[in-house]
Amino acid sequence: MGWQDQGGDPWGSKQAPDLQETIEKIKKSIPFKFSFGGKYGIFPVIVIVAVLVWLLSGIYVVKPEQIGVVKRFGKAVRTTMPGPHYHLPVPIETVLKPAVTQVRRIEIGFRSIGDRQNSPNRAVLGESLMLTRAENIVNLTFIVQYRISDPIQYLFNVKHQEKTVKDAAEASMRQVVGDNNIDDILTTGKFQIQQDTKKILQDILDSYDAGVQVLAVQLQDVHPPQQVMAAFKDVASAKEDKAKMINEAHGYRNEILPKSKGKAAQIVNDAIAYKESKIITAQGDASRFEKILSQYKSARDVTRKRLYLEMMEEILPDMEKVIIEDKVGGNMLPHLSLDAHSLKPLREE
Repeated sequence: MGWQDQGGDPWGSKQAPDLQETIEKIKKSIPFKFSFGGKYGIFPVIVIVAVLVWLLSGIYVVKPEQIGVVKRFGKAVRTTMPGPHYHLPVPIETVLKPAVTQVRRIEIGFRSIGDRQNSPNRAVLGESLMLTRAENIVNLTFIVQYRISDPIQYLFNVKHQEKTVKDAAEASMRQVVGDNNIDDILTTGKFQIQQDTKKILQDILDSYDAGVQVLAVQLQDVHPPQQVMAAFKDVASAKEDKAKMINEAHGYRNEILPKSKGKAAQIVNDAIAYKESKIITAQGDASRFEKILSQYKSARDVTRKRLYLEMMEEILPDMEKVIIEDKVGGNMLPHLSLDAHSLKPLREE
């Protein structure tokens, strides 16, 4: 049932409050006195309320991930930690609240479309194509993660902070890629390239007093340009074949070398043994000769004759020998042996 059903009285059975009475009650509740109907009317109230609002505008709250930077007439005068604070009202002082704990991300060589995890990326070839040491072209995309280390430097020393970090990161990566070969960039040198780029980028930003700390440089995709991809695959296959042949050669070498070393050691040992035997034999012969020499010196004729007889016996081992003294040798006639061995050829004739 609406207020029309109650006899047209919106206050029900009660009487409508008197406006003048209401104003008087408000005036009594205020600790200081003023008049709405004086010379200036309601203007003083408006001024007081405006001053209060202006003074209260200096209250601000810094969130946990932020740092407050208070500016006085445009110059930074102090920083404030998370929590409620007060600064002189605008335009005397203003406050900026950069998020210093936020990890910021810059994409170079590509741009994410929508959700970074699931959506495809848009290539930016002007940023991703780079020259290596041997002037080969490589298509390289990467991201840079950084955060604000000094909010005052970040806000006041560099203009367009994100673009500055992006340009410095691209220049750093081009310098590192230009100092490396394409094989290292495509295979084993990726980690070192990331570390070198991070160091160069940090040095550049520090020279700018940018107030930025580089957290990571991460390569996303590294490959040759699409136009020469087939040629690079052929090169990679050839390198794999080369590595295979090298491994097989190493295996053959590892198999042959021990055998060769064993044979060489055996030959050396045989030579050493032969040398020792020859030395011992020579020493024995020399010792025997020295003994014979001493005997020869004591009895030259007898020793000479003995040596002669021994030599003849050695030269003619299977012949029958007759020894005749020199004194009687001149009186004897030559004779033939008449034994069975010497007569056998005569019977056959």
